[in-house]
Amino acid sequence: MQDGSSAEQLNAQQATQYDVVIVGGGMVGAASAVGIGQLGLRVAVIEAHEPQAFTPSQPLDVRVSAISVASANLLDRLGVMHNLLALRHVAYTGLETWELDGFITQFSAEQIGEQKLGYFFENRLIQLALWQQIATMDNVDILCPRKVSSISRSYAQDNQAVAIGVANKDGVKNAQLTITLDSGEQLSTKLLVGADGANSQVRQWAGIGITGWDYAQSAMLINIKLSQAIEPVTWQQFTPEGPRSLLPLPDNHASLVWYDSPTRIKQLSQLSNLQLGAQIRQHFPSRLPQDFEVVDKGSFPLTRRHAQQYYIDNAVLVGDAAHTINPLAGQGVNIGFKDVDVLIAQIADAIGNNQPWHSNNVLKQYQCKRYADNQLMMSAMDAFYAGFSNDLLPLKLLRNGALKLANIDTPIKRKVLKYAIGL
Repeated sequence: MQDGSSAEQLNAQQATQYDVVIVGGGMVGAASAVGIGQLGLRVAVIEAHEPQAFTPSQPLDVRVSAISVASANLLDRLGVMHNLLALRHVAYTGLETWELDGFITQFSAEQIGEQKLGYFFENRLIQLALWQQIATMDNVDILCPRKVSSISRSYAQDNQAVAIGVANKDGVKNAQLTITLDSGEQLSTKLLVGADGANSQVRQWAGIGITGWDYAQSAMLINIKLSQAIEPVTWQQFTPEGPRSLLPLPDNHASLVWYDSPTRIKQLSQLSNLQLGAQIRQHFPSRLPQDFEVVDKGSFPLTRRHAQQYYIDNAVLVGDAAHTINPLAGQGVNIGFKDVDVLIAQIADAIGNNQPWHSNNVLKQYQCKRYADNQLMMSAMDAFYAGFSNDLLPLKLLRNGALKLANIDTPIKRKVLKYAIGL
């Protein structure tokens, strides 16, 4: 009978060899696969659910994302933006936020010399465009529907130091990870990328802890069909119960986001579309056109999670596996795409300098460039959320005065807007 170490080595020899295995084929995981595959590495993507194919007659999905200019630039470099723009979307040019009428902050693309601030796309369409790009790549495989059953690590037996997992002078531990799938297939890889969402299996296997909390609110996503066209501006009003937001969508549609207590959101979810429409007209800002119908809805709780680190030996986290953020400003997928951009760049730099691209040195540089930036964005959203979460009159007057001042076109305002859209 073989001992555990020998058995793991035998399994690794029998496994299909990949340079990188990515768990999670959503927007962030698929973007990682395309970018890393473009570097010439052999990549496998493990995903449990194939996205539904697109036809123009389909109703709009409830899940939509605001894609910043920086994220659009990444998708363009990955070769998918041209095909994505052929699908339904809205390019938005303005962003407005307020609490009391007359105390509004307005941002526009024109203020920073851009034609747009970003795009609104259905999440599934972004995923589909990335999967279509993967289909053209000989060195990237999507294994779907598949789930991970287990992950194990084995070290090469070249010498005693490496055998016990001690890094060499380049920060490389000569290890292989073996991923066993629910189908019985086994994959062997030098680098495992966890892009498998907030409840990441890769993060749990890696033993990486998280900090965070559940907000005392949920969000309801509501797709409506309007009788008239609306301007390509997204807006948000703060109320004592939570924000009320609008995201413009194609063909006179819009996505409304209703933040409220979990009890209230549960109650709204049980209403018919007609009844929900009546509640929207009563509780949303008057600038929302009154002639609309509700066509779809969904809801989710608000949570904040941040991994205590982004990597261990031979494994790294990206996107929601590393961080989940308050969706207040629509930054979730955008900071995930920033993760992808930096990880690709770090691996490319190592390959270009003939350095081990999967080493801890490379993964550490990725973490250094992303952790503090993500923490800053998450903290900014928390501060904004907390600042508008009470109804005390002095604080209300103070924050509305601040919004009024923030509406003045200054270099600081332009800098904040550029940061928000990733420039």
